[in-house]
Amino acid sequence: MEVLLRLIIRVHSRLPSRSPPRRRCLSSGAGGSSLPRLPPAALVAGSSRELLHTLRSQVEVRTEFISEVEEVALMQELEPGLRKKRYQFDHWDDAIHGYRETERVRWGDVCEGVLSRVRSVAFPEGSPLLGPVHVLDLDKAGYIKPHIDSVKFCGSTIAGISLLSDSVMRLVKEGTTNEWLDLLLPRRSLYILRDQARYDFTHEILKDEESVFHGHRVPRQRRISVICRNLPV
Repeated sequence: MEVLLRLIIRVHSRLPSRSPPRRRCLSSGAGGSSLPRLPPAALVAGSSRELLHTLRSQVEVRTEFISEVEEVALMQELEPGLRKKRYQFDHWDDAIHGYRETERVRWGDVCEGVLSRVRSVAFPEGSPLLGPVHVLDLDKAGYIKPHIDSVKFCGSTIAGISLLSDSVMRLVKEGTTNEWLDLLLPRRSLYILRDQARYDFTHEILKDEESVFHGHRVPRQRRISVICRNLPV
């Protein structure tokens, strides 16, 4: 894994290519295991340095945002309700395949503390937030197709905690495939998308067989995201 880390940092220092990387499986890891702690710059790759510079304040990944104990606490609250649902392989706007979802308003003390941290780092003070927290459970065979959330229901910022599995999120400029970002989302990390990155770029979670970052395989297992959004102004 140390070799993989050095390769990621070395490749990131070079000028990125102008099109999304070929999805080649060059390495593998234990299913569901977390990647080593990486510097923030190594977690985002893009089609050009200019695009990385433009969006650097609008795209953020924070590794180890929650502890293993906090992940267990979140799962203990979420699993009983999710277990009652079946994975769905269609979606009302065809954006998600192989998923279960729910919304939650009330949380125990540990989980409420986690969500308070999310709100404090992701949203401006006083920003009106969407009340229920969205929980999306992706099966190992599930994935999120490229889409942009409706501006009618959500504001300028989205923040999500990744549980159970590492994954890769891809952002592509709407109307062109030449401008893109890939985000490496380690297990227990927090991602934040703001403003232009939120509404001018589609976002997706890659299928397990396509889950590659900088040419290296990032095996994806079942993944749960706990998502907070603010309200449109």
